[in-house]
Amino acid sequence: MRNLALALVLFPVIGLADCPAPPDVRSEMLNLIAKSQAAETYTDGRRISGEMWQVWLRAPDEAAQEVLDTGLRRRDSYDFAGALAEFDRLTDYCPDYAEGFNQRAYIHFLQENYEAALADLDIALGLQPLHIAAQSGRALTLMNLGRIEAARAQLLEAVGNNPWLSEAALLAEGAPLGPRGRDI
Repeated sequence: MRNLALALVLFPVIGLADCPAPPDVRSEMLNLIAKSQAAETYTDGRRISGEMWQVWLRAPDEAAQEVLDTGLRRRDSYDFAGALAEFDRLTDYCPDYAEGFNQRAYIHFLQENYEAALADLDIALGLQPLHIAAQSGRALTLMNLGRIEAARAQLLEAVGNNPWLSEAALLAEGAPLGPRGRDI
């Protein structure tokens, strides 16, 4: 009994249960992608982008949601070590939930650990291929690794899914991922 009490202190809630499978959000995301592509104003496009985030940030259960929210609060207060610890807990508990890997990748990216960020983004996209934020994050990570052609291809995919991404500016002529090889 004493060991159980100690386990509850060290591994609250998450240590005792299995994470349920994340819901299949493919049709919901396809609908939001279509709405994003059809949006005619910046305001509408950004609103739909926000709706996409609401889908990705919906954890599989209450315990996972609590860990995700704690990690996000720590990230927002620049406690990157604390945020990373929370996202490690989340990915251990819910290894099929893409957002845990996407958020952990973001922390790695902020710490300029681009190889670790890329590994987590690849996992996130393997779990949720329509995770547009992971697509654009992967493009930025590849760009920082100097893999410009791969970064451009990834960002073109992300912008194709959501033309309202701020990262789309990186594809403009003269921008880091803009067109290359055009003669005068």
